[in-house]
Amino acid sequence: MIQIDALPAFSDNYIWLLQDTATQRCAVVDPGDAQPVLDWLDAHPQWQLTDILITHHHQDHVGGVEAIKARTGAQVHGPANEQIPARDVALIDGATLTVLGITFQVIEVPGHTLGHIAFYSAQPDVPLLFSGDTLFAGGCGRVFEGTPAQMHDSLARLAALPEATEVYCAHEYTLSNLRFAQAVEPDNAQVRQRLADVHTLRAEQRITLPSTLGLERRTNPFLRTAETSVKQKADEWTDSVNPSSIAVFAALRAWKNAF
Repeated sequence: MIQIDALPAFSDNYIWLLQDTATQRCAVVDPGDAQPVLDWLDAHPQWQLTDILITHHHQDHVGGVEAIKARTGAQVHGPANEQIPARDVALIDGATLTVLGITFQVIEVPGHTLGHIAFYSAQPDVPLLFSGDTLFAGGCGRVFEGTPAQMHDSLARLAALPEATEVYCAHEYTLSNLRFAQAVEPDNAQVRQRLADVHTLRAEQRITLPSTLGLERRTNPFLRTAETSVKQKADEWTDSVNPSSIAVFAALRAWKNAF
């Protein structure tokens, strides 16, 4: 039985903590800060941290890796095409790894960074996706190193996974993302309801994750670039015709950057 909890870091990061309650072994995803992880281990001295999973090289995702590894000896798994501190296992698209008895498939999702990867488990009860800064709840990451075409294609790969897949992204951006989603689709009742639900959660200082891919496909504008209403809004914002889904995505991302 795997339990997944969020360890908050910085102002809005989440370090995901996976716990195998049967063996008292655990793993973390994207520990940008060592302290929340080390504090949890100090509070649970019977637990052993065995693995560290990394999606990309940004400091708020890797800053704690070396200190945690030095303390625990955990094995570090990260993208082969990025500089990851203390990495033991370099991962490429299609690779598989087993952590705490769960088999993950590596999916390369360039765009936010060129070597960004996601971790997907097709386990039969609840599929899991650790999407880093590629797919967010209600949004997507900025395109820093790649191109809009790459990011669009990466999101399409993730959106094609089963709709029941739980999405564990790395930041608490859901409220701002859904405000933008409502601007893009003001008549989407599901966006409106989700925004209201998230307002309530955040007012109670509660986490808005995980999401599901089914929910993202219904409410996340960056996964809805083929929708006529989304294209119309993108065309209005650029004051021009965006002839493809990639062009619509690029327009949405530029709009969100300035939103």
